[in-house]
Amino acid sequence: MEPTAGSLDVFLSAITPKVRQRDARTMVELMRRVTAEEPQLWGSIIGFGAYHYRYASGREGDAPAAGFAARWQATTIYLPDGVEAHAEALDRLGPHSTGVGCLYIPRLDQVDLAVLEEIIAGSYRRVTAW
Repeated sequence: MEPTAGSLDVFLSAITPKVRQRDARTMVELMRRVTAEEPQLWGSIIGFGAYHYRYASGREGDAPAAGFAARWQATTIYLPDGVEAHAEALDRLGPHSTGVGCLYIPRLDQVDLAVLEEIIAGSYRRVTAW
């Protein structure tokens, strides 16, 4: 995976529905503040910083150290250190669901943004320390 060309403003303006666009703009500002990195497009993912990964299988590559995608049903936040690392904070977050390395939030205005910031900051710190 690698950063792709394109205008972030054009990308954000094309996001539908409007609630997802609003949430994406909020996420850009939150992640910019947490990571002190500027956003980059990685295909349909908005990423901040980068890290190199290597699986036991030998597969390796680069990915955003913090990132999210504005999907139709929810904002998908990527947690490369895994969601288990954030179990206590997730209990305080508000309405969400999870996958192995993803956090799905249907509406940012229904979660505690300070807790979300804590989760993203912790994940970013761990991933960039590898």
